[in-house]
Amino acid sequence: MTPALFLDRDGVVNHEVGYLSHSRDLTFVDGIFPLCRTAQSLGYRLVIVTNQSGIARGLYTTQDFENLMDCIRDEFEKEQILLDAVYHCPYHPEHGVGEFRREHPDRKPSPGMLLRAAGDLALDLSRSILIGDRCSDIAAANAAGLRHAFLISGTEPHPCPGSYTLIQHLAEAKSWLTANSNAIDPGA
Repeated sequence: MTPALFLDRDGVVNHEVGYLSHSRDLTFVDGIFPLCRTAQSLGYRLVIVTNQSGIARGLYTTQDFENLMDCIRDEFEKEQILLDAVYHCPYHPEHGVGEFRREHPDRKPSPGMLLRAAGDLALDLSRSILIGDRCSDIAAANAAGLRHAFLISGTEPHPCPGSYTLIQHLAEAKSWLTANSNAIDPGA
């Protein structure tokens, strides 16, 4: 079983623009490629876990989401980084339209996407980490029993409950991974 680096998408992988659905609006967060390249070299699987209430709200389609993810995967591949999996939750319990209006165990703060990834990819959650920009990301990481969670500062007006490290830049998480690389080896 291997550890994973779980990444929220909007605000961590790419800049938050509000319901991103087109590649023309896509810009990557500084440091995402070096972070992922380092994590990959240390044996982490790379998994994106993202709530996509824009689908639930009818602002874009699942196909729009998949098309954008294809562009993101292409950019990662150009950087010689493999995204092992992408999980998304297209549901919202209040603002969803039609079939998308419901609560779902995949919707963060619930840990469903992380738990599914663990089963699908044979991941060791106790050695995995998550980087997010919302309290819901931290809650999902804590509920799934992840080893560590990082919260990018600037998006939440108040401290989040739970266990995490607040960071300003992805380079801080990259440094942490390098300094703690022996912790992913179960024999270390």
